[in-house]
Amino acid sequence: MPTSSSYPSAEDLPTPIWLPDAQTVERTHIAAAMKERGFDCYQQFYEWSVAQPDQFWTFVLSTLGIRFDTPPQCVLGSTDDRISSEWLVGARMNIAESCFRSASQTCAIIEVTPDGQRREFTYAQLRGLANRVARGLLAHGIESREAVAVFMPMTAESVAIYLGIVLAGCTVVSIADSFSAEEVRSRLRISGARAVFTVMAVRRGDRELPVYERVVDADGPMAIIADANINEPSLITARPARDGDILWAELLSDDAFDIAVHGAADAATNILFSSGTTGEPKAIVWDHTTPIKAAADGHFHHDIHAGDVVAWPTNLGWMMGPWLIYATLINKGTIALYNGAPADAGFGKFVQAAHVNMLGVVPSLVRRWRETGCLESADWAAIRLFSSTGECSNPHDMRWLSEVAGGRPIIEYCGGTEIGGGYMTSTLVQPNLPAMFSSPALGSGLVILDEDGKAADIGEVFLVPPAMGLSRRLINRDHHEVYYANVPTDPDGRVLRRHGDQMQRFPSSQQHRPQTEPAGDRSGSGGYYRALGRADDTMNLGGIKVGTAEIERAVADIPGIREIAAVAVPPTEGGPAHLVIFAATADEKAAPAEELLRHMQNLVKSRLNPLFRIHKVVLMDQLPRTASNKIMRRTLRETWMHEREE
Repeated sequence: MPTSSSYPSAEDLPTPIWLPDAQTVERTHIAAAMKERGFDCYQQFYEWSVAQPDQFWTFVLSTLGIRFDTPPQCVLGSTDDRISSEWLVGARMNIAESCFRSASQTCAIIEVTPDGQRREFTYAQLRGLANRVARGLLAHGIESREAVAVFMPMTAESVAIYLGIVLAGCTVVSIADSFSAEEVRSRLRISGARAVFTVMAVRRGDRELPVYERVVDADGPMAIIADANINEPSLITARPARDGDILWAELLSDDAFDIAVHGAADAATNILFSSGTTGEPKAIVWDHTTPIKAAADGHFHHDIHAGDVVAWPTNLGWMMGPWLIYATLINKGTIALYNGAPADAGFGKFVQAAHVNMLGVVPSLVRRWRETGCLESADWAAIRLFSSTGECSNPHDMRWLSEVAGGRPIIEYCGGTEIGGGYMTSTLVQPNLPAMFSSPALGSGLVILDEDGKAADIGEVFLVPPAMGLSRRLINRDHHEVYYANVPTDPDGRVLRRHGDQMQRFPSSQQHRPQTEPAGDRSGSGGYYRALGRADDTMNLGGIKVGTAEIERAVADIPGIREIAAVAVPPTEGGPAHLVIFAATADEKAAPAEELLRHMQNLVKSRLNPLFRIHKVVLMDQLPRTASNKIMRRTLRETWMHEREE
């Protein structure tokens, strides 16, 4: 684990970018919950949520209005074996039904294309289309509990398809539309999908990329092509290339009456995959309880209210796609979708025109906006808050983003597919510091341990089960081996679950407290947290362990550099690892690699530690990323070693 000498002290924390005032705090869902439960400060609320999980999640179910065909006999079963504790014992349900509690004529989806075409779907229209998908699947011989893949962009149709598959009692197989035929093949094989929804092609800027063709090349099951206009079959211009594949106008049932196949709470609803940068991707199963975690995070930490417009550039192949559906619709909000590249000026205009209230981002996307200036003409006054996830944030970029919308808070959000949401986040009742978390997520217990298994302020994060949302099975791995085997207990003897992130905790100080604290100290005093990257991304430099995120932060603000990745590579003849920095240049103005190395070395020396030496700077047009936009450091490391040997 990193040593404290590698990181700043509490006095070096950034100044807040936003402080909650009394009026803002009182409007939040957290304040309402605290008032109802009789808590004077947020820290009390959080501690109750993890100490009394059955009481907290009973409260959440009631607050969110989760629907059941048969209510649970108890919310949380026996906790004697904390690993396998059962949620919603005896319940029969279909979580998709909880997505349609809003008034039928309320807007559920706003979709805008780059050329400005706008479509709106009411909750009634979305439910009707999802019903037609569900009845069509069952009529075509797809049985409940069978798997159906979705391999297409995030559109209004794909949202209806996703919910329709769940309503039919089937399991969605999430596949990002950027994947190659081989990646599609492996995911279809692992999941055993009976059918796959897809499109003929996806437009990316001036290019049209084939999608259905990759299903054919992957020898996929029956393809259902969702290009044709539902009400205008005569507009169809392309036919499937294989016998047995159909256009979705041929699948959709004329019957739009409500349908929902109910099952046990632990019945599978979604199979999602880990990044899978090498080897076979890990297949993670969501059940009917997982979306409740997503919706709870949306309710409390992202403060999504009925009627709020929520946008997050994402895809159903990444967990934030399903998260966006459940967190928005269960909270009676409106999903805003943009069918274009989020890195251009068109996206800024879309956010303005759709009156987006909560905007989710990836840090590298924020940096792109900042460098290109593409948001200069956009008016984002409707935004109440941002959320950032997917990779470690840069404080300078986050402060800039806040200022774009007139000084709005940014909810830093860290979790994973196997959690169904976040374990570390921020709130609207605490001061907001750029690139910092202000609290573990409600209902999520955790500890930070050093190398000796002792509680520490710097170290590896371990989660404390039981917590709703935590995965309970994998399709192609031993779940216990992946998350629990050889994991230490915490200092109190509790069972812990491996997650793999590194964190640093800072105690809060007076400068990071609200100027106004209505009805007592609403902020609590839990301190702040900074993400230090993955534990397996730790490197040993000069005898000191340090996370890649800290290296990257230290050299992030160099003109001409769009994004960077710090990678530890083994030397050819043994010894300590070498630090290689891969840098994607923004334009031809970037300095030569040797000059950048000198500049970066000076920054690392002054900002981190003079013992840290950069071995090489490698310039690239762009860094390789997974479908969920995470930098593929392992690929960079392997490429470097391969080229070095040639």
